[in-house]
Amino acid sequence: MLLWWGVGCLVLATALGAFVVFGYSETPGFDRWWNELIASIRGDWMYSFALALNWIGGGWVAILGVPVVAIVALLLARRWRSALFAAICFAASAGAVQLLKQLFGRARPEDMLVVSDYGSFPSGHTANAATIALVVWVLFPKAWTALLGALWVLAMALSRTFLSVHWASDTLGGALVGAGVVLVLAAWLLPWVRQRREEPVEAPVG
Repeated sequence: MLLWWGVGCLVLATALGAFVVFGYSETPGFDRWWNELIASIRGDWMYSFALALNWIGGGWVAILGVPVVAIVALLLARRWRSALFAAICFAASAGAVQLLKQLFGRARPEDMLVVSDYGSFPSGHTANAATIALVVWVLFPKAWTALLGALWVLAMALSRTFLSVHWASDTLGGALVGAGVVLVLAAWLLPWVRQRREEPVEAPVG
């Protein structure tokens, strides 16, 4: 079941990217409407909130800081299988995002408020947020982890449009990519991760 949900998310993300990039000569109406709506109501607190999430969800903090903290925490809890699973998910999600960015090469909104890299679709920040949320939920499947994860992804997605650095469809695509990668890998690795007792890492001899 996890495999099919994961594959479905990745297929939907790819189809969405093809639809908004190749199916329209201009930016789709919903994306333009949302961008204009946010610009009309954006206040100082939204800008500050979005800048904070821009820092947390991108650059070295997202690429190295958050994954390393998560992996080290799992290792300290003697859950080395979970740590390896998380590391694979973070790397695979980042790779999938860059692959789709290169494939679609979508232009970003012209009024973006922060400097960003090449390719608007999908949103790497939102994909990273979804990856974190799904990794936590897969390893600790509780209602509260699902709720907090969903709120985290939604907040990150909104922050990207607050800064006009992504179209709304970019953030949906990012969420689908991040979730899809984790679900596909969970279908493959979760039985191994959830073995009755994780084997401790053997200390070097001598």
